[in-house]
Amino acid sequence: MNSDMTQGVSRRSFLRIAGAASAATSFPAFAAMTPAAAPAQTARRSGSRGMQPLSADTVVISSNENPLGPAQSALTAICSMGVQGGRYHWDEYVKTIDVFNGEFGLKKDYSALFPGSSGPLDLALMSNLGPDKPLVYGDPSYEQGPRAAEVMKAPKYPVPLTATYAHDVKAMLRAHPSPGAYYIVNPNNPTGTMTPKEDIVWLVNNKPKGSIVIIDEAYHHFSNDESCIDMVNQDKDVIVMRTFSKIYGMAGLRAGFAVARPDLIDRFNNVGGPSQSLASISITSAAAARASLQDKDLVPLRKKINADIRTETVEFLTKHGYKVVPGSQGNMFMVDVKRPGKEFQSAMLKENVAIGRTWSAMPSYVRVTVGTKAEMEKFQTAFVKCMDMPAGAANGAAELRMPEFHVPSELSRG
Repeated sequence: MNSDMTQGVSRRSFLRIAGAASAATSFPAFAAMTPAAAPAQTARRSGSRGMQPLSADTVVISSNENPLGPAQSALTAICSMGVQGGRYHWDEYVKTIDVFNGEFGLKKDYSALFPGSSGPLDLALMSNLGPDKPLVYGDPSYEQGPRAAEVMKAPKYPVPLTATYAHDVKAMLRAHPSPGAYYIVNPNNPTGTMTPKEDIVWLVNNKPKGSIVIIDEAYHHFSNDESCIDMVNQDKDVIVMRTFSKIYGMAGLRAGFAVARPDLIDRFNNVGGPSQSLASISITSAAAARASLQDKDLVPLRKKINADIRTETVEFLTKHGYKVVPGSQGNMFMVDVKRPGKEFQSAMLKENVAIGRTWSAMPSYVRVTVGTKAEMEKFQTAFVKCMDMPAGAANGAAELRMPEFHVPSELSRG
């Protein structure tokens, strides 16, 4: 390269940010999300913290992964780039940023590419939180927000979702006069429901000066709504997170973007912690991400596959009289199991189906990831069987001290 400057960030800024990203993976917030660094990468089959691994034939619909995996275009890019793995190839990072910025018409230095989105999400949160800079967030929603607040000793202000399971932006505004950040997940995790873009725009335009709105669009590709990335180009006080772990099927390959004004991205460098080891995205992941962005059939095809299977499953549950949270536009939904969610999760594991966790705000609901058609058929059979059991039946395993199994979760991502 003839210049240290790139379309995304300067080489020097990249190294600082990458160092901060590495530090983020060693913070207590991240540690709390990851039972152990190595086992987290192989938790599905090797277990974690002494827990038993799941059997190889277990249907795993617990962690909002994409069962389709990377697209063929991404796999081809990985194979082509792998032979060049002996070089750092900074240009691969730059080319992927160029493609992403071009897709959204982003200005120079308004995005940064990372190995995954969990590290930069921690940085986005932690760089705007502190003892005098609280976090306001929806409840229930993705737990990484409040966990980051705990690390930064920032007061937490959870705000219940609306009757339509959207973020209640007006109540969020009333929650505190000057928070450090508002955290909105859209579509929301775990409900899969949408907060209308006009509501988010209203919050951005009416929030206190200095407060930042962090919009986590990890599941946005599955939805029918507009992205909030255009507000970044308008120089608003927003940070938008994007990942390749969901619709692109690259959860294990790790790639994600933080999209924000350069000054907000530069704040990532202010997050303390060890930064001797620089964490940069691999050239294979950068190439796979770029190929996925350029594959114009990928998103519409996978969006339809997900929507069709989700609709079929929800219709089955509704037809059988089970209550499902309406309006999911994600690769997940929540269903009321009329008993503690963890108890039902244990019962489903006995049927070789690993479903997602529950949230304290909705203790009798469990989250279910949309798998393949065959996986969801197995889920339906197991679900009806377990719902026919009397509440409390699964507790017998605990009394007999049956082994615990590690159920994969996106909270354990690296």
